[in-house]
Amino acid sequence: MRRILHRVFPKVPDFFALLAEQSAHVDHSAGLLVEYMGADSALATKKIVEAEYEGDRQKVRNLTLLNEAFSTPIDREDLHRAIINLDEIINSCKSIVVEMDTEILALKPDKACLEMAVYLKAGVEAVAAGYGRLGSDPKLGRADAEKADKAVRQLTRTHRRALAELFQDNDFHNIFRRKEIYMQLSRAGDRLNICNSTLLDIVVKLC
Repeated sequence: MRRILHRVFPKVPDFFALLAEQSAHVDHSAGLLVEYMGADSALATKKIVEAEYEGDRQKVRNLTLLNEAFSTPIDREDLHRAIINLDEIINSCKSIVVEMDTEILALKPDKACLEMAVYLKAGVEAVAAGYGRLGSDPKLGRADAEKADKAVRQLTRTHRRALAELFQDNDFHNIFRRKEIYMQLSRAGDRLNICNSTLLDIVVKLC
């Protein structure tokens, strides 16, 4: 009978646990970005590249389970959006450090880069905490989402201030190179904002 029931009603993967694991890995990757911006560490670059590979593995696994699932605890669209955009944050972290290390840009981290990375990490940490609560006490995710939103706003303000200061420079090559990195950090914040909005949507639907 159990076999028959399992065939008719397959076991639903624990998507809340999967999102918690994936978001925790994104938090780890954002921490590596802060490490890189604070010390310009080649080891941190290597760790971020490795973290991106693991992030891809988790994304593919989660999307495969989502596509094959008979049913889901929340809207498939919300799960898909969370899985994709969490991974994009890691991709952004990797792209930033790889481009800074290339001969084309060859940039050293500055104060603005470190500050934006710190705010990104704070926001990702809050989002990860929120996703981690979905399976136990989702209503507490609202407070985590508020923390993440504050971090995104701080990142945005830092980005604007950094650009204003950068345009006072007379070295146009430096302006062009740093502007590109600042924009990538800002786009990572945009991805974080999408993840945070998705978290809030899920919390509302669960509560």
